[in-house]
Amino acid sequence: MTVYESLRAMVMMGSILEDERVAESQLAERLGVSRTPVREALQRLESDGLVRAQGRGIRLRLLSMDELAQLLSARAGLEGWAAFLAAQRVADGEVAPARLTALEALATRTHELTVSGDLPRAVEANRAFHEAVAVLADNTIISSTLERWWDQMIISTRHSMQAPERTQAVHNEHEVILDALRQGDATSARAAVEAHAFATRDALYPNQPQTKRA
Repeated sequence: MTVYESLRAMVMMGSILEDERVAESQLAERLGVSRTPVREALQRLESDGLVRAQGRGIRLRLLSMDELAQLLSARAGLEGWAAFLAAQRVADGEVAPARLTALEALATRTHELTVSGDLPRAVEANRAFHEAVAVLADNTIISSTLERWWDQMIISTRHSMQAPERTQAVHNEHEVILDALRQGDATSARAAVEAHAFATRDALYPNQPQTKRA
């Protein structure tokens, strides 16, 4: 594992607290490397939007409520387009049935973990479900962009994680997405993903100005 990968894992696993400033020297000592590769890795993490430099150290880059609401709106559009492309590929016979079965398993796993109260793992499973839909679109730009956005969302919401009030609704929305994908219905798949993303945004930030939907 590279220094960048090690530091990214620390950030994503919550090893750095939201109000904590961590010095380069501390990270270098923790990883058993010199400061130079740590500094280079931190610069890359900063460009990823995950940390911000502070002197010879870093803090987590937490998005504001407005930024998160905007990010969730952007996610609706990009994930919706990914679902459209994915459904087209299903209709064209380019997606193996086993991949849809795996997607169904992720949706079920997400629901089971949420109901059981294992929220950290539920978040991971939910992310895996959405990223798997994007992978079916076979567009690396979409997948890499969504991966970056998911990183930012998870870091910025970890401190306020709580059991969602929409547990059953979320599962039902996932099932609607799956059904549209199984049928290869690109228009319905896009609409289902967009509706799901906007519903999530509106539940988290009910007082934010709502983006008009096409």
